[in-house]
Amino acid sequence: MTALAVLSVASEVYPLVKTGGLADVAGALPGALAAEGVAVRTLVPGYPKVMKALEGGTAVHAFADLFGGPARLVAGTASGLDLIALDAPHLFARDGNPYVGPDGRDWPNNAFRFAALARAAADIGLGRTPLPVPDVVHAHDWQAAMAPAYLHYAGGARPGTVVTVHNLAFQGQFPAELLGPLGLPPHAYAVDGIEYYGTIGYLKAGLQLADRITTVSPTYAAEILEPEAGMGLDGLLRVRAGALAGIINGIDVDVWNPATDPLLPAAFDARRLKGRAKAKAALQQAMGLAVDPGALVLGVVSRLSWQKGLDLLVDALPVLVGEGAQLALLGAGEPALEQGFAAAQARWPGRIGCRIGYDEALAHLIQAGSDAILVPSRFEPCGLTQLCAMRYGAVPIVARVGGLADTVIDANEMALAAGVATGLHVAPIGRERLEAALRRAASLWNDPPTWRRLQKNGMATDVSWTHPARRYAALYRDLVGRD
Repeated sequence: MTALAVLSVASEVYPLVKTGGLADVAGALPGALAAEGVAVRTLVPGYPKVMKALEGGTAVHAFADLFGGPARLVAGTASGLDLIALDAPHLFARDGNPYVGPDGRDWPNNAFRFAALARAAADIGLGRTPLPVPDVVHAHDWQAAMAPAYLHYAGGARPGTVVTVHNLAFQGQFPAELLGPLGLPPHAYAVDGIEYYGTIGYLKAGLQLADRITTVSPTYAAEILEPEAGMGLDGLLRVRAGALAGIINGIDVDVWNPATDPLLPAAFDARRLKGRAKAKAALQQAMGLAVDPGALVLGVVSRLSWQKGLDLLVDALPVLVGEGAQLALLGAGEPALEQGFAAAQARWPGRIGCRIGYDEALAHLIQAGSDAILVPSRFEPCGLTQLCAMRYGAVPIVARVGGLADTVIDANEMALAAGVATGLHVAPIGRERLEAALRRAASLWNDPPTWRRLQKNGMATDVSWTHPARRYAALYRDLVGRD
């Protein structure tokens, strides 16, 4: 049977370009789908790192002018991925963050940068390039969500289309006067098209015009149908609820494998946990914490933002320290939060350790050396941190929202009695509930057999892409009418 062909369209892909979980999904899902008879090619912007990785690639198509300059499609493989890069130097030849400049503001031509990505995807889908026409075009987040719009307004036969929402809070809104320059017809600017509160809404366009919509957990799929989490798009999503599905994310269990992870000081698994003690000591040293095997070490690997609930953690730090725990935090984001954690580190030396920025090796060490991982998000479409935590034997302490609720089983009395608990829930999320969860975690830590059971339950949980890939493959086949 011929493999079903999918063109995945994403603005970042691990390990070439990463700012968040989207890159992890775009990088890991194709390999899992191959086992389901789905062949994925991934279209990504030709950032410098991408073009360097594809130095041996083949130019397969040229655009004389793509929103202000020439461009080409370069096909090749890198890091085990079948890639197509949109090599458009006038749009993508810039180092650093893919979305914002050195001043911390969005690149002023982001409307055209990501419209170009979507337009290239549509041209591939319509057979306007020498590349094989896919059965399905799968667009990730607002940066790719205009692909279904370009396909829709082209008219005629086209592939099936899927849009995946990784975070509804980021929508891509641009001035209405860009309609013509973006190459879209006047009738596209309508409520049942791409118009969104007087602007052009990239994510809105995808949600309106894609054949199927997915988001990255069943609970988040339900949450975004309500105004509180719907970010102004809940009405549209309720109308299109029949096309919406929540499919939980997985993680790459080859990259995240404590038994083979080269970034750790010692290997370990659920049967041999002694390597965790070495990781914990190494983490305490790296973060300037007192090297104490008896201290409960709480880890955070996160963007520092209001969404992630880390302002609540700043306020709860006196309770954390009062319980004899330590904190190892890695992240960057809102200046006030960066300053808050830096001040806490100065106030409680040896108890609070913070690293502002991102470091992949340190992220792995925090998962392996922390006793628990904190994810107190106000909303969380899926979250990958808690999946990595369970894989590495760190007990996740999470807000009961979105994918956090779907992936972590709370250590309530019934779950503990049944032997199925994997972590702790905080609900509703707030400072007092978070402080209560910290006290509860400290109490469980002082019960080593129970803590060890939580660890082993988490490590036995299947956090791979196997089941999610099966669901994506079924969705694709249903969309194009294949058994």
